Amino acid sequence: MSETKPRDVQILPIGTDTIVLRSRSWARLRFEIEYALAKGTTANSYLIQGDKNALLDPPGETFTEIYLQALQQRFDVKKLDYVILGHVNPNRAATLKALLEIAPQITFVCSNPGAINLRAALEKDDLQILVMRGEDTLDLGKGHHLQFIPTPNPRYADELCTWDPQTEILFSDKLFGAHICSDQVFDEGWEVFNEDRRYYFDCLMAPHARQVETALEKLADLSVRMYATGHGPIVRYGLIDITKGYREWTKQQTSADMTVALIYASAYGNTATLAQAIARGITKAGVSVEAINCEFTEPEEIKAAIEKSAGFVIGSPTLGGHAPTPVQTALGIVLSTATNNKLAGVFGSFGWSGEAVDLIESKLKDAGYRFGFDTIRVKFKPNEVTLQTCEEAGTDFAQALKRAAKKSVVARQPASNVEQAVGRIVGSICVVTATQGEVKTGMLASWVTQASFNPPGLTIAVAKDRAMENMTHTNNKFVVNILAEGREIRKQFMKVYAPGQDRFAGLDTQESNNGGIILNGALAYLECSVQSRMEAGDHWLVYATVDDGKVLNQDAVTAVHYRKSANYY
Repeated sequence: MSETKPRDVQILPIGTDTIVLRSRSWARLRFEIEYALAKGTTANSYLIQGDKNALLDPPGETFTEIYLQALQQRFDVKKLDYVILGHVNPNRAATLKALLEIAPQITFVCSNPGAINLRAALEKDDLQILVMRGEDTLDLGKGHHLQFIPTPNPRYADELCTWDPQTEILFSDKLFGAHICSDQVFDEGWEVFNEDRRYYFDCLMAPHARQVETALEKLADLSVRMYATGHGPIVRYGLIDITKGYREWTKQQTSADMTVALIYASAYGNTATLAQAIARGITKAGVSVEAINCEFTEPEEIKAAIEKSAGFVIGSPTLGGHAPTPVQTALGIVLSTATNNKLAGVFGSFGWSGEAVDLIESKLKDAGYRFGFDTIRVKFKPNEVTLQTCEEAGTDFAQALKRAAKKSVVARQPASNVEQAVGRIVGSICVVTATQGEVKTGMLASWVTQASFNPPGLTIAVAKDRAMENMTHTNNKFVVNILAEGREIRKQFMKVYAPGQDRFAGLDTQESNNGGIILNGALAYLECSVQSRMEAGDHWLVYATVDDGKVLNQDAVTAVHYRKSANYY
C-alpha cells in the first residue's frame, strides 16, 4: 500500500436513502497505539436522506476541506437538519464549525456527555442539541425512525450507537472497526481483515471489556444487517464472525485471574493516549485492565475496582501546577483502600511542568507502595518511542504481578513425561530484530524453524507479551540473526531491559535492506517479510518468507538450545 497516494473521499450507496463518505488516508495519521500497524485508515461518515436529512460522524480536521467538497457535490448542505455524533472528538471541531457556517440551522444529536464535550469543543453555549438517553428516537421520515443506544466506556464516555430499523444498519462508531485503508467499502473476503480487527480490539476495547460486554448485550436483540463502522471496511459479510469474536475476546478479559485498576484523567487526550499504551502492554501479558476515567466515575466504583485489583496505575495531567480534582479524589480513595502490598505505577503528560505526577509518586512512596515500573513523565504529545516505552512498562507491570502470584501459590512442579518429551525439541538460537519508525527492538528466540522450500520461509513463535510482538504483523519486516556458538551476543539479549532501553548498545550492527538490524557478530542473517500469523495459545505463530540473507561466518557452528522441559524456554 503506497503512502504517496493523496487523501481522498470515497462515496457509495450502502442502503435505502443512505450513503457512506469514506475519508481515506493511506498513511498513518498520528502516533497512537491503535495505528501501530501503519496501514492507514478511513474516517467513515454517513448521510441519511429522508424527509429530513441527517449526517453521521463528520471526520476530523485533516479531512475537512476534501470532505466538505465531496459532500457538497452530492448534497445541498444548506438542507441539512441533523448532525449525529457517535462521540465528540475535539479534532472534529474544525469540520463541525465549517458545517455550521454553511447550515446554521443544524441540530446536533449526541449523548449528554457528548453535549458537554461539544459545547467545549465549539466554544459555544447556544448550540441546538438533542440529547439522546437511550429511549429517545428521531424520525427522519421515509421509514427512517432512528433509535439510539448509549455504549459508553472510560475512554469514550459519550459513545452512542445509532440504529436504523428501515435499513437494518447499526452505525457503530468505534465498535467493530479497524484502522486499514483500502478500496474495499465492504468486507467481502472478511478473513483478510481479522488480524486488523483483532489488533484494533486489543488496543481500544480490551481495557474496557466490561463496558464492551454491556454494549454487546444492548445490541443483541437488533436484527442487524450491517455494522457501519467509524473506521475501516463496513461489516457486512463477516458480521456473525466479528460479533462472535468480540464476545470471545471480551470474555477472555473479564475472566482473567488478575486485574489492574488503571485510573486516569486527561486534559488534552495525551494522558489518555499513554493510558491506552500501558493498558495494551498489561492485557497482552494476560492480565485484564479495569480502565477508570475518574472524571466520569463515581467514588464507589473506583473503590470497588481497587479492592478487587492486584495492582493499580494512576495517570494525571498537570493543570496550573496541580492534579485535576477528580485525580486528587481518586488518589485519596486509593490511599484509603489499597493495601500497600499492591503493586503501583504512575504516569502523566504535561505542558510546562509535571507537579501532578511528582505529587502522586511521592504520596504512594510515602505510603510504602512498590512500583511496577519507573514513573513515566511525558512533555506534550507522546511519540512512537514513548508509546513503545509505555507498552513495555505495562507488560513489565503485569509480569511482576504474575511472578508474585506464582511465588505465593506453589513452587515450580517437576516436568511431566509429556513436558520432558516436548522439551527435547531443539532449536537454533537467534536474535530477531525489527524497526518501526524510531522504535528499534530485538529478542532472543529459539522457536524458529524452516517452514517452506518455495518460497523459502520460516515460522517463529512469539510470546504475546514480548515487546517484539507488535512488529510481527502481516506485511511487517524483520531480521533473523542466527547466532554462532558462544555466549557474548546471547548474554546481551538475556538481560532484563527497562522499558525503552537500548537493546543494541555496544554491539556491532548494520542496517539491513528491509530496515531491520543485522548483528555483525552473528553466524548468518535472514531478511524476512511476514505473510500471515495465527494465535497459538500464549504465543503468536508467525509465518514469514525470506527475501534475502547471507552467511557472515563460514567457519562457525550454529548455536543450539537444549532443554529438559517444555514449560519454559
